[in-house]
Amino acid sequence: MATITSPAAERRTALDYLYRIGDGVWVATCGILLGALYFPDGLRGASPVHGFLTLLCAVGTLLVFPAFGLYDSWRGRSQAVLALRVLAAWSLVYVAGLVAAFLMHQIGLVSRLWSLGWFASVAWVLVLTRVIAFRMLASVRELGINAKRVVIIGYGPLGHELFQRVLLARDTGYRVVGIYHEGQGPVPGGVAALHTLEDVCAFVRAQGVREIWLTLPMAACRDLYDVVRHFRNDLVDIRWVPDIMSVELLGHRFSEFLGLPVIDLNSPPVSGITGTLKSGFDRVFAAAALLGLSPLLLLIALLVKLTSPGPVLFCQTRLGMDGRPFEVYKFRTMRLHADHGVTQAVPGDARVTRIGRMLRRTSLDELPQFFNVLRGDMSVVGPRPHAIEHNELYKELIDRYMLRHRVKPGITGWAQINGLRGQTDTVEKMRRRIEFDIYYIQHWSFRLDLLIILRTALHGWTGSEVF
Repeated sequence: MATITSPAAERRTALDYLYRIGDGVWVATCGILLGALYFPDGLRGASPVHGFLTLLCAVGTLLVFPAFGLYDSWRGRSQAVLALRVLAAWSLVYVAGLVAAFLMHQIGLVSRLWSLGWFASVAWVLVLTRVIAFRMLASVRELGINAKRVVIIGYGPLGHELFQRVLLARDTGYRVVGIYHEGQGPVPGGVAALHTLEDVCAFVRAQGVREIWLTLPMAACRDLYDVVRHFRNDLVDIRWVPDIMSVELLGHRFSEFLGLPVIDLNSPPVSGITGTLKSGFDRVFAAAALLGLSPLLLLIALLVKLTSPGPVLFCQTRLGMDGRPFEVYKFRTMRLHADHGVTQAVPGDARVTRIGRMLRRTSLDELPQFFNVLRGDMSVVGPRPHAIEHNELYKELIDRYMLRHRVKPGITGWAQINGLRGQTDTVEKMRRRIEFDIYYIQHWSFRLDLLIILRTALHGWTGSEVF
């Protein structure tokens, strides 16, 4: 059976081969020119390993560069990411060449000055040529030349956002000419409104549409299948942009599972490498805090012991990351009493000792939780751990309540520095706290953690709402 290809695809394939050959030529040319500068008789007068490296790496670009996506379409791609891919691909080829010289026992004959100069010059030329080509294409596309006609299927919040981005990024060369919208709401002026998939099919074929963008919600799986089936014989690109924004999730990320691409839903941003870095920061900060505050800790422990009978520390089981129970440490602020469940302190609570009232108002009773951080049960910044009885109560009353347990609880948090400390005697107060906790998880960054720590250190230790 004959393979059907479009003229555009044939032109793109020819350009790909030209780009590949051009990259190999640049690698060889830089090696030869650097040889003419560094060696009296050029590469011919140098050790043969230099010519071997030049030829090997020039051929290597033909094999390695395509694997880094350097010859894919540049439309809609980041210029910085493209430059990083070029540097990564060339670095791999260069290192592979040096390894080959090492295995041949010729690495000692390679001129360090020539090899470093060659590496730097090739990297500079490859990046510069692509930046120039990238900007030239962008300038041409801004004039409407070589524009790619697109139909958007689904005009909800995500479809609207995608359309606005196309308007702002005219240099990408995309032009939205039709929108499939089941609702009765208007579509932007100058864009065809398509109300059935049959209308979409006829419009795509009549108007020479090159791409279809699917921005349907996750619930519309059947519609996705229908779109792909309708265009199974058409030479158009179909992009699916999952409408994850319409679902209340902590976050998402793309990964590979069992060799298949997957989207991890409800994935907190504090995971993987970032989670490891945050955990390392927490332990270093906790160790420094305990060392620096050790005189104050000893003084508080002595005062607690002298002013009321009982242990210095109060331990209570709380839920940590992913619901794992742990013992949280606090300085004891109440007299020993029979425990009939968890009853929050109220103004004038007779159970609170005189020194305990001062500790609670200044949050100094929380300082032993730095030991919890060292143990890995808690973080310096995160949602405050609630009593288990409160978890059982509020998880049925407040939507997404238990999502706060997808990260480690913290000594301080975004809710606390925004005034949501102390007693939560109403469901609305707890709901507000949960909203701030979820916001922190969704927008986590080291900068946000440092901001919370700084604000806590300056004025986050006291409050009239703490009894």
